[in-house]
Amino acid sequence: MAGTTRKNLSDLELELLRFLAASGPKSAREAAEEFGEPNGYARTTVMTLLERLRQKGYLNRTKVGGVYRHASKLSSGELMRNVVGRFVQRALGGSVSPLVAFLAENPKLTDAEIAELRRLVDEIGGSK
Repeated sequence: MAGTTRKNLSDLELELLRFLAASGPKSAREAAEEFGEPNGYARTTVMTLLERLRQKGYLNRTKVGGVYRHASKLSSGELMRNVVGRFVQRALGGSVSPLVAFLAENPKLTDAEIAELRRLVDEIGGSK
């Protein structure tokens, strides 16, 4: 949803939204059982989070067979790009250099992650 301004997410809201983006539409009961219970959150907490995410514009809620199903408006990839973009703007003043420096010094990157970063840099270089 490029160009759409949304309110910031709490860490817990982001966790639930990532779950929904990865797993697909869920009823409140399913979200409570599959996300809430394993993480120690009550059903009421999950329901409150779902409603907050809907009000903030991150979720679609559709009634299917008498039950509301909640789905992320963003794919997992779009969600992460959105979160990283906000982080870069808010914490790094719009500069990606500190983030790239962190990645360059991070010994935990896998070979696959390094290959993907190289591909992305090549893509950036080719678009200029």
